[in-house]
Amino acid sequence: MDLPVGTELGPRALPSPPRAAANASDRRPAGSRELFEREPVAGLTPNWFAAVMGTGIVAVAAARLPVQLPGLRGAAILVWALAAALLATLGGAAIASWARHPARARRHVQDQVMAHFFGAVPMALLTVGAATLLVGSDVIGRHLAVEVDWVLWLAGTVSGIATAASLPYLTFTRHIVRPESAFGGWLMPIVPPMVSASTGALLIPFVPAGQLRLDFVLGCYAMFGVALVASAVVITLIWQRLALYKTDEARLIPTLWIVLGPLGQSVTAANLLGVAAHLALPATEAGIFKAAGVLYGVPVLGFALLWSVIAAAITLRTARDHLPFSLTWWSFTFPVGTCVTGASALALITGSALLGVGALISYLGLVLAWLVVAIRTAHGSVTGRLLLPPAPVAVEL
Repeated sequence: MDLPVGTELGPRALPSPPRAAANASDRRPAGSRELFEREPVAGLTPNWFAAVMGTGIVAVAAARLPVQLPGLRGAAILVWALAAALLATLGGAAIASWARHPARARRHVQDQVMAHFFGAVPMALLTVGAATLLVGSDVIGRHLAVEVDWVLWLAGTVSGIATAASLPYLTFTRHIVRPESAFGGWLMPIVPPMVSASTGALLIPFVPAGQLRLDFVLGCYAMFGVALVASAVVITLIWQRLALYKTDEARLIPTLWIVLGPLGQSVTAANLLGVAAHLALPATEAGIFKAAGVLYGVPVLGFALLWSVIAAAITLRTARDHLPFSLTWWSFTFPVGTCVTGASALALITGSALLGVGALISYLGLVLAWLVVAIRTAHGSVTGRLLLPPAPVAVEL
């Protein structure tokens, strides 16, 4: 996820093709190392918040598993604490860096690849908020956990709606893209409303009963629809891009796993909202919403399994040649975690042992992926390689 697009571009120039652009990203501007030594956060980009997403989902998924293994709760609390610390650290560093040097933030917005990863910021807020409510309450207490979740949910929802509207607008009007430009990162700015819907379902019991709770539930369903329709369009474009132009430069291959994000998150949202619908709707309507979650979730989870097989095959094929480490590897975590929460929700509603086993196996895979990516990210951070400022772009906005 640390791929800036292209070399220096004139105001009316076309961007480099995706493969050339990705290769060009390895050429750091002169003085990058010196700038990093003076200001370590100079290379901070929005895709760093994917590390918060990928860490937080480990705790959230652990809390939602239909079968709780010994020691799992304690481990989830530790991971939640790490995710919260990462969010605070990265959030503070980003605010300080981009406020002091607004040109850096503008460069990220101008970058046709990096701009989409601003969607990681609201999803990081929402994920840590949900983890705080689900497992952090054991440490800070239920009342404070609910208040923290409300703050993070509101901040994540507002900023998520902003990215869902603004990034497609920039793509439609300012960014210069080609038919082969579609990639998994295009989903990042439009998925946050779906995360708001699923995490909002956890807050329904804490909304005052009556009209306000009803409107909150309907608002969550509306955000579910916003992200669902937009994601369906983008996933179609990604499928078409792969069919016509084949796989891309190796560093972008992990972003294929981002497709699992809206799939798994939508299954989670549909079922969590369906289960909680009786708190705001009459019994008959609530039953319909609950049944709709299952009717929607099972087929979509099936497609998620299919996409997992395809993405795994492409990833292994690429890894045989070379799959360099970058922040795109966090794509192996959060999207998989949403499938875990989706399968867990369905297992709890239907009582399916198969779905329960599938959720547990997927969770073990998530933990393994998180450990690998987290260790390599920590190493890249300590050495400074991942924090070197990316090559600048100049696209007129």
